[in-house]
Amino acid sequence: MGPEAALDPYFKKRVALVDGGERLEFEVAHTLFASHQVDSGTKLLLRCLETEQPPQRILDLGCGYGALGVALARRFPEARVVMADSNLLAVRYARRNAALNGAANAEVVGSVALEEVPAGEYDLIVANVPAKIGDEAIEAEFVRGPRGRLAAGGTYWFVAVSGLNHLLKRIGGRQEIALRQVRKRSGHTVYRVEA
Repeated sequence: MGPEAALDPYFKKRVALVDGGERLEFEVAHTLFASHQVDSGTKLLLRCLETEQPPQRILDLGCGYGALGVALARRFPEARVVMADSNLLAVRYARRNAALNGAANAEVVGSVALEEVPAGEYDLIVANVPAKIGDEAIEAEFVRGPRGRLAAGGTYWFVAVSGLNHLLKRIGGRQEIALRQVRKRSGHTVYRVEA
């Protein structure tokens, strides 16, 4: 435990993630999503994610304590990685975890949806879609919004609990967005959307 964690009343413990043979550690707070271990959906998304070219700009939307964004910052050290979350405690922990794992190319911002995310387009956008924010928020913040920020040739990869599959198919059809189902496992489904 680092010195910051020793003084932090929210700190719970550290959890580990192995990505590409590299062990990453994350400090987590009691009230944040996946505070017992890195979520299996996040792990599945990281295993499935492929890019034709190394991305230059990456966005982790709804980053939580930073597992996806930090792993991608380490995987693609030349990329600029923006991690965004509406929960200020998550933002604090994502910043801490970026530093803990030497992800100097990662920037963390507090943002409701894309409001405070730095302007511009992204080659790669990732998200672990929160299941309990409501259908309209999922559509606006995790389907329509990210697609509009993709660079030409960019991809949006996201994972959702499989219980959202019917909703996501309806949203994709209504918005005329081709949601390609990549893999379904352990109660999660990984999707890919191309620009």
